[in-house]
Amino acid sequence: MKRHYSLLMLAAVLALSSCRTNEPDETEPSGEGTPVETEQPNTSYKPAFEGQTRVAGVRTSTAYEGRVLTQSLQAPWGITAMLDGRLLITQKAGTMRIVTPAGQVSQPITGIPAVNPAGQGGLLGVRLDPDFASNRMVYWVFSEAVTGGNVTSVAKGRLSTDETKIENAVVIYRALPAYAGNLHYGGRILFDQSGHLVVSTGERSDMATRPQAQSLSSGLGKIVRITKEGQAAPGNPSVGQSGNRPEIYSYGHRNPQGLAWHPVTNELWQGEHGPRGGDEINRIQPGANYGWPIITYGIEYSGATIGAGIQQQQGMEQPVYYWDPVVSPSGMTFYTGNRVAEWQNNLFVSSLSAQHIVRLVIENNRVVGEERLLANEGQRFRDITQGTDGALYAITDQGRLYRMDRN
Repeated sequence: MKRHYSLLMLAAVLALSSCRTNEPDETEPSGEGTPVETEQPNTSYKPAFEGQTRVAGVRTSTAYEGRVLTQSLQAPWGITAMLDGRLLITQKAGTMRIVTPAGQVSQPITGIPAVNPAGQGGLLGVRLDPDFASNRMVYWVFSEAVTGGNVTSVAKGRLSTDETKIENAVVIYRALPAYAGNLHYGGRILFDQSGHLVVSTGERSDMATRPQAQSLSSGLGKIVRITKEGQAAPGNPSVGQSGNRPEIYSYGHRNPQGLAWHPVTNELWQGEHGPRGGDEINRIQPGANYGWPIITYGIEYSGATIGAGIQQQQGMEQPVYYWDPVVSPSGMTFYTGNRVAEWQNNLFVSSLSAQHIVRLVIENNRVVGEERLLANEGQRFRDITQGTDGALYAITDQGRLYRMDRN
């Protein structure tokens, strides 16, 4: 009888752990209007405008749940919705899986070129071709070992009809120069409205490569815009300028792991990791300079000042929003569903070190509210996307896939 009771209790605990509703989180401020961040910042730097950081907290009033569909993924990194409602997910070590809305996980998809998974590298962001229904093409970002070190690379291939392998995989772009380090690859990928690829690349972290974020002759620390064949896309701001890489769309980035299109303005928004403080959300303008490492709201991990210790400089863009301390923003998406009306056009950002999903309410390109979702789960959220059913789907470093939707 005792054993039977224990099993019932275990089942109840497991059931609760797989489903989280929007009951108040006792670890967070309960009053709407209070900033969700209560820790001391790392610096005394002042924001450039009101609402650039620590904006008023908000709370979702609609009853919703965050339900675990599976816990059997291995270090998932990128997620994208398939046409039939299933999800294509990359895993850091170099495999892809397809997961059904019921949480059934496919066998690893083969045929993917070898990745270098050391450090922050691996198989990273993924997207389906806009014409996937007819051509079955998949595009992904990965860290590749080449002569001279490692690079952020983009590849494409056809998902076989039986969905067991990628056929005729080919690398179409490499962010040069190569560097013998394994940090800051960036790695997100999107299609724009013209059918071209937009890809984020990191500046590879070390002092030796950090200045290349400001160099228009380097592919490091950039947002690049390329064709499906890997060439510079028509209309890029650097096209035709001597010495500049024509694929560059924006520059001055540190480690950008979030990209999303605003559903109303169709503008590109981006999230990037700062150092100790200074995580950023940016609204990307073609040809614009986002300042790293010249301006930043963060400091070195050692506590030392970065550069001249300035946060503003003429000709360099300010972040729409920043965090200090960091939340470590990774993948992000705008919510365009209607099942949770108050989430409409809000930005949802995966948080790694702070272990929650950030919800940012945005009006007129300014953040006016912030909420922390699934903050009790103890998970490093790596990426988030909206499914064809209108729900949000998020993956974690620990191998979970969550579905977030109204009750």
